[in-house]
Amino acid sequence: MPHSPRKPSRRGILAAGGALGLTAVLAACGDEKADKNGSGSGAKDGGGAWSFKDDRGTTAKTDATPKNIVAFTGVAAALYDYGVEVKGVFGPTKTKDGKPDVQAGDMDISKVTILGNAWDQFNIEKYVGLQPDVLLSTMFDDKGTLWYVPEASKDKILKLAPSVGISVYDRQMTKPLERLLALAESLGADVKADKVVKAKKRFEAAAERLRKAAKSRPEIKVLVGSASQDIFYVSGSNLSADLEYFKALGVNIVEPSAAALKESGGWFENLSWENVDKHKADVIMMDNRTSAIQPAALAEQKPTWEKLPAVKAGQVIPRVTEPIYSYAKCAPILEDLAEAIEKAKKVS
Repeated sequence: MPHSPRKPSRRGILAAGGALGLTAVLAACGDEKADKNGSGSGAKDGGGAWSFKDDRGTTAKTDATPKNIVAFTGVAAALYDYGVEVKGVFGPTKTKDGKPDVQAGDMDISKVTILGNAWDQFNIEKYVGLQPDVLLSTMFDDKGTLWYVPEASKDKILKLAPSVGISVYDRQMTKPLERLLALAESLGADVKADKVVKAKKRFEAAAERLRKAAKSRPEIKVLVGSASQDIFYVSGSNLSADLEYFKALGVNIVEPSAAALKESGGWFENLSWENVDKHKADVIMMDNRTSAIQPAALAEQKPTWEKLPAVKAGQVIPRVTEPIYSYAKCAPILEDLAEAIEKAKKVS
């Protein structure tokens, strides 16, 4: 899912997730009390000690349930869906025209301090000013790299407060969903609230619908892409949490060869726009992040794009490349893909 301007393998991580100019990764959540399932402990009134064992195996501890929370934008958006609000965010939050980025979800971005809105941006002075109790992010590797925490300043940043990482690397979508729910609960969320229960049921129903759609239409090939000015990225399904889950549900995902994926560390294949038709597909899912060129712009800029059978048939849907890991946000992802497969014409 990541993609770094410096190292091809890191770069691979982003485009597998899809976009350009980024690199590294985050971590997951857990608890000291419940080492077996990694759930956290915390006093909901803030009166007792709090701890959470994350996916690095590290236990974050504070004297009381954290109130001054700083998080990667997508993590903050997921917590918001569970009723937990943060003070500061880092990562894509605001678009050039001042609107909320897709990764900000339903958050009111005017009410959070944005420490950095792009790769390698993180205002340490502002971070200190927030008096952070904890820093939360995701991870796209198995090295414990916190997503969007700049490599050059990570040591300074991570000394200022405990940190928690949620792994979204090489596992199915259901795992980070469970972990973020556990993290939200440790931070005071009511996970038995009607809204949360309904969202989880909707997700489960959506998963079953996608499973049935994939089983009834096994001939429908789904290609997962991301567009930059010079390169069309085709994602493999082995490292991204969403694609691993789609595959487990039976979706027929177009897979680049191992050799083609090698340059990106297994994340994606790089294609020139002249070779964008290398893989046959009936449905194309395109990276919806602001760092990627969107289909409407491709129609004007890239003639070869318009010639693809799936594009001609109008069978292109967004890929939420960095999902907001709440059940409320992930259910529509499965519903949209199920609908696309159900309605797709065989064009490849």
